[in-house]
Amino acid sequence: MTDPDPTMPDRAALDRAQVDGALVDGALRKFQKELSAGTVSLALLAVLGAAREPMYGYQIAKRLEQYGDGVLSGKQSALYPVLRNLGAGGLLDSHVEPSVAGPPRRYYRITDAGREVLRQWVAAWRATRDSVDSVLEGLPQ
Repeated sequence: MTDPDPTMPDRAALDRAQVDGALVDGALRKFQKELSAGTVSLALLAVLGAAREPMYGYQIAKRLEQYGDGVLSGKQSALYPVLRNLGAGGLLDSHVEPSVAGPPRRYYRITDAGREVLRQWVAAWRATRDSVDSVLEGLPQ
């Protein structure tokens, strides 16, 4: 039996590193998905709460890209189920208008109840963010 070549990486160590990397990547994806679930609703309400006029999906997606530094941007189609849920909850109104450049567009506007919920969600978000930031400040970089 020959001694292992010290310049060659240990196969078991490589396998562990790959498994560890996959676990870390999977954990990050899961965390981002869970974190995104509530923040997208909050961001959509905030965009519509700041809008002077009703907005359609593409406009909302572009506004999220513009203000969210790309963190909240994603597939535009993923916004529509959230918009529908917010509408079903009475937080948004919507209506359809014809478009000269394509199919009819659904426009969304925040309701009075949506504005109140937005106010409460913003307060809850800030309290949560501040609390988590306090914990994270003690961690080494």
